[in-house]
Amino acid sequence: MRPLHGVRVVEFAHVAAGPFVGMLLADLGADVVKVEPPSGDQMRAWPPFADDGAERFSHNFASVNRNKRSVVADLRDPEDLARVRDLVAAADVLVENYRPGVLDRLGVGYEQVRHPGLVYCSISGYGLTSPYVDHGAYDVVIQGMSGLMSVTGEPDGGPVKAGVPVGDFTAGLYAAYSIAAVLPQVRAEGRSVRLDCPMLDCLLGVSALQTSEFWGSGKEPARLGTAHPRNAPYQGFAAADGDFTVAAGNDRLWAAVAEVVGVPELVGDPRFVTQLDRVAHHAELAGILQERFVTEKRAHWIDELRARGVPCGPVNSFGEILSGEHVRGTGLVGSLDVPVAGPTPTVVFPVRIEGQDARLDRGAPRLGGDDEVFDEWCGK
Repeated sequence: MRPLHGVRVVEFAHVAAGPFVGMLLADLGADVVKVEPPSGDQMRAWPPFADDGAERFSHNFASVNRNKRSVVADLRDPEDLARVRDLVAAADVLVENYRPGVLDRLGVGYEQVRHPGLVYCSISGYGLTSPYVDHGAYDVVIQGMSGLMSVTGEPDGGPVKAGVPVGDFTAGLYAAYSIAAVLPQVRAEGRSVRLDCPMLDCLLGVSALQTSEFWGSGKEPARLGTAHPRNAPYQGFAAADGDFTVAAGNDRLWAAVAEVVGVPELVGDPRFVTQLDRVAHHAELAGILQERFVTEKRAHWIDELRARGVPCGPVNSFGEILSGEHVRGTGLVGSLDVPVAGPTPTVVFPVRIEGQDARLDRGAPRLGGDDEVFDEWCGK
């Protein structure tokens, strides 16, 4: 019995943030039904595709839509709208990430479909009370507005977007966590509740170190590349055959690094005695260490540093980490039957729950492939 077994979720969502929420809830056992327009979720058109000549299916779409079912509805059609409203009436949770006001105009806004026991979760760029409520937002826009880009990249470079769409997925995590948290109370009290989950606010929520630095010092946090504003050496370095990271976050670990690279005398150097000293002179320290690190392969340095308890690791490509011993050892990658593609690797729900295997009941659904849900939920 999974934690959300018996919970019914209707998902009106597209691309990333909303579908990610639905997948997380489905991974935990919820019955998630994705309501799509006749054209389908936009992400169905994103490559790469599995293609057998007769049909194609997006691997990107599959990556955030497993364990769900799909129905198609044109909400401008009165019959389709009525069917969908019946579906919502039988649901415990509704997840949507349309621009604020769109679902109200289509007839499935919160005030139109609320009922006792319903959690209605709206994800948007700026939230329902922002002066920017009517503005469109995608992940790159939110990363820029949140301040994230101002601290990402090299000190002398321009703004850099995080390669992973952290605006979308951070909001998705906050939304799924909040839904799971409030659902028992909403059910017990027999009321409905709306969750307003803004991507911008969620990125600020996980920027606690940067916001506290700004408020505490009055100074803007700056781009430092891979370096850290309060620890050194704590950054990436280049070895003879590839890049790796070192996180020597205290005096003992710094002394171990100095020993490994053959300069133990630097521990007593006035520039590097304390953590604050090392941060103040981090560029000089990084230069000294880099001269030595480039003389050997990274496996040598990682082995030597780990032997002394210094946190460090390679800068992997996705191919390297996915084929590595960590992923094999933890069972993080499972196999799903994806339409057209057949058995396909997937990163499973990453939190291990004692006594339960990761849910891999269904691959991502074909568009509109699950009309039986109307009978199951609504008896019609």
